[in-house]
Amino acid sequence: MPTDRKYEAPSSGEKLFNRAFGFFAGLGIAPSFIYLLEVRGRKSGKLYSTAVNLLELNGKQFLVAPRGRTQWVRNAEAAGGVTLKRGSRRRFRLRALNDSEKPEVLRAYLTNYKSAVRKFFPVPPDAPPDEFAKIAAGYPVFELAAL
Repeated sequence: MPTDRKYEAPSSGEKLFNRAFGFFAGLGIAPSFIYLLEVRGRKSGKLYSTAVNLLELNGKQFLVAPRGRTQWVRNAEAAGGVTLKRGSRRRFRLRALNDSEKPEVLRAYLTNYKSAVRKFFPVPPDAPPDEFAKIAAGYPVFELAAL
């Protein structure tokens, strides 16, 4: 499988759905794993936001970009951190995972959020770790560290 994936833009319906969930997450009334991610644009300096699913695994927190190298990923990489909002705001530093670190996180992410993200993965949630290793390069994954 190719390691480079084409970014999969959301449809109009998905954009509306994501905005609604982001709004409710920002107020603190969405499901507990959904947060509003805020990050400054790397070129514009404008504040952008999007709804994300926060994965907790082995006592650590992770963000996964199932659509690939999205704008929030590029902006977060440039900024070195993001703000997550669920009622209140918390700032986090990001550490990009190496491809060898991703399989366990990708598998857990797909297992936990399969109804929302299954279409972005060419493997099933119960695939062996080596199948996730083959696709790891196409999925940005970040470990969060509170600031």
